[in-house]
Amino acid sequence: MQVTEVANEGLKRAYTIVVPASSIALQKDKRLAELAKDMKLPGFRPGKVPQKVVQARYGQAVMGEVLDASVQEASTKVVADNNLRPALQPKIELVSFVDGADLEFRMDLEVLPEIAMPDFSGISLTRLKSAPGEEDITKALDSITRRQATMEETESRAAAKGEVLVCDFVGRIGGEEFQGGAAQDMPIEVSGPGFIPGFTEQLEGMAPGEERIVKVSFPADYASADLAGKDAEFTVTAKALKTYSKPALDDELAKKMGLESFEKLREAITESLQREYDGLSRMAIKRKLLDALAERASFAVPEGMVDNEFAQIWQRVEADMKAGKLDGDDTGKDEDTLKAEYRAIAERRIRLGLLLSEIGRTNNIQVSREELGNAMRAEVQRYPGQEKQVFDFFQKNPEALENLRSPIFEEKVVDFMLELAKVEDQDVTAEALAEAAQQS
Repeated sequence: MQVTEVANEGLKRAYTIVVPASSIALQKDKRLAELAKDMKLPGFRPGKVPQKVVQARYGQAVMGEVLDASVQEASTKVVADNNLRPALQPKIELVSFVDGADLEFRMDLEVLPEIAMPDFSGISLTRLKSAPGEEDITKALDSITRRQATMEETESRAAAKGEVLVCDFVGRIGGEEFQGGAAQDMPIEVSGPGFIPGFTEQLEGMAPGEERIVKVSFPADYASADLAGKDAEFTVTAKALKTYSKPALDDELAKKMGLESFEKLREAITESLQREYDGLSRMAIKRKLLDALAERASFAVPEGMVDNEFAQIWQRVEADMKAGKLDGDDTGKDEDTLKAEYRAIAERRIRLGLLLSEIGRTNNIQVSREELGNAMRAEVQRYPGQEKQVFDFFQKNPEALENLRSPIFEEKVVDFMLELAKVEDQDVTAEALAEAAQQS
């Protein structure tokens, strides 16, 4: 086999590879002989079919197999002999081949960059922490009682905030009714969520039997592009007034929730809130850590990997543009500006991904079979009744299994870095913690 390096620039490499005709012929004859051993044809004893007959019947198909195998074997050897670490699957291009002649092909690939390990001890981070207070627990308990509450019709009077009016309504834009803008016997919480901003607030003080015109504006980012940003009027007729009857905060409520006492319910709520806050804390410090790493990472990244990542990002952006759901920060920007910004995001993601992978590889950070098994079981449990099919899917699809392994690996690498970085804890309110996590 003759190998010639024809390109070596940055992370890009290219080779022309010539596989001798004799090697091709040898492999072809070997494969035809294997087929002949088991071949059964009328007029010939099993295994005694002449080579010319085997060649005539299967020669072309066997040659295709041999060429594929030869290209794979040769390219794998070039990668190994040159200690290359391909970033993506190499691109193979046939240069020339005719039966009886040498096989010549070209292999183009990008290699992974050399990545220097950052000084983790030089990274200083602040970890925001919060614990559930009495107000948080009370709010969670109120949410539970609201979900467990029943609605009871009350006397005809003006509706107060938090009460429910059963209404008919018809919406119009420019005097014309629009699709989806009408309903009958709709329970609406006064000043409650779930409607166009400003709609439910205008029902306060309304009594059964009363008709009222409610004027609102659909948000600019409303799900329906036909309605987004438009002014509308709703003719609302109140038909009945209902109030919530909440259950008492006692052991009986706890038992409905599957717990033995109200004290156990409070404990469960406190633990759930703490897990939520710890998750927000993790999100916030992980983002700070990645930002610190990005500032220290300046190595080149394979263009092919960036292209693939950008293509996935841009596909989602185009879908959002068509649906009228473009992120507020992107509104008003031309396509070239958006593409440049999202390509920069793609490059950052690839660079950080390569850096995290190299940190894990260098420090022998691995995902155990037990950890991967736990992740698989958790995923399987998301599809009750289809457990076996989902489990078989993961067993037969290494790529799907890798999608489970990758986030576990990343979190273990993050843990490794946080152990070495200088981390200072700071107590903050739940609101401040949520805001910091949202910025992440």
